[in-house]
Amino acid sequence: MQVEVTWLDAAAFAGQTGSGHSLVLDGPPEGGGTGRGMRPMELLLLGMAACTAYDVVSILRKSKQEPDACRVEVQGERADTVPHVFTELRVRFILSGEKLQHKAVARAIQLSSEKYCSASIMLGKTARIRHEFEIR
Repeated sequence: MQVEVTWLDAAAFAGQTGSGHSLVLDGPPEGGGTGRGMRPMELLLLGMAACTAYDVVSILRKSKQEPDACRVEVQGERADTVPHVFTELRVRFILSGEKLQHKAVARAIQLSSEKYCSASIMLGKTARIRHEFEIR
């Protein structure tokens, strides 16, 4: 896996992935950012949310549970001192599906968080991660 960033100006960078996708990242206003793109630490949480959502949907489908929708919300708290690592993460899954079973969803989230989601497991080295879910 490979990525690269190129400085645009001020605190903005263009990111390019080895798979050919791109986006703009920008720093916070106090660091010269102007709101042109996501902040790098937001992108880190976004990656974790997508990683665990992918796992949960995949696990549910393999267990013959068919979700109609899956949304993952992540709230992160960071250390007050440098480095400002994540110390607390709240991961909330909102799923819908006519026959989704509570036990199956709980198991899918557990498997993702403990075995499959590399991003969650990596962030779990510095942060306490709490999971919750709702089936609508």
